Amino acid sequence: MALHPAVAAVRLAVRRSLTGVASGPVLVACSGGADSLALLAAAVFESRKHDWYVVGVTVDHGLQEGSAERAAAVVAQMAGLGVQETAAVRVTVDPGGRGIEAGARDARYAALEELAERFGAEAVLLGHTLDDQAETVLLGLTRGSGGRSIAGMRRGFGRFRRPLLDLTRAQTEAACRAEDIEFWADPHNSDLRFTRTRVRHVVLPLLEDELGPGVGETLARTADGLQEDLEALDMWATAAHQDAQTPTGLDVEQLAPMPDAVRRRVLRRAALAAGSPPSELFRVHVLALDELVREYRGQLRVELPGHVHAVREDGELRFRRTAPQDGAGPVAG
Repeated sequence: MALHPAVAAVRLAVRRSLTGVASGPVLVACSGGADSLALLAAAVFESRKHDWYVVGVTVDHGLQEGSAERAAAVVAQMAGLGVQETAAVRVTVDPGGRGIEAGARDARYAALEELAERFGAEAVLLGHTLDDQAETVLLGLTRGSGGRSIAGMRRGFGRFRRPLLDLTRAQTEAACRAEDIEFWADPHNSDLRFTRTRVRHVVLPLLEDELGPGVGETLARTADGLQEDLEALDMWATAAHQDAQTPTGLDVEQLAPMPDAVRRRVLRRAALAAGSPPSELFRVHVLALDELVREYRGQLRVELPGHVHAVREDGELRFRRTAPQDGAGPVAG
């Protein structure tokens, strides 16, 4: 009997994503939905040929009634699919100022990172698809915070890998049906109170109706192109940061002639290194730092999130902790 095309596509995606990964533990994050179950089944199949030790992991965010029972059901299903080991972890979601979705994502990644460290896993596989990528790009457009926000999700970062970004949700569902794998439909994915859900069920279908089919694929391709550009700019900014760095800050003469995109990346890196939280450091802050470099008019200082401020002194941009009375010494950029 011929292998179903969707099953073959998922297996190939996993195999390519894990190229170069030595034998040993590979974690697969699994929610019980079609995307992650298709990914897990493919990882188990490929592990038989590559000597990977597949650990299926489900994260219980505790946001729905009966979430513990749901996690237990996913653990049983993962075991039934043949993983070598299963793990379930309960996390506490702190919505902070960014909402429940962002808080859940942060808690989930922290838990997966901790488990990967514990198992000694070189790779953690995530089940995001092309449809997820298209939604992410549209959400990024609404934030209007530059190329980074519309470049979508990276195919890999650190231990994390997203093998399915070239496959659609329809393909993962087809793969599950072909292998007789029952999958769960998360009610949150149909709850229009959530922004991503509205993008999925209202905005993207409307765009497809009005602009023609293939909008999701086009958005995903756009993300890929932007990711390549951003990677090149980040490499350039890393070298520029090193060139401009002094023992007490950043050399303004080195910074000034840099292209805006590079210089502002350097300034953002310096602010983060000084202690500004990445979730609170926005473009407006970076532009204010840029004015200290390019359009200095005797400004006293720029206040940054995280009790940090920047000053221009002796031809340098210097970052310091902000204290109620007297601040600490300079924080190197």
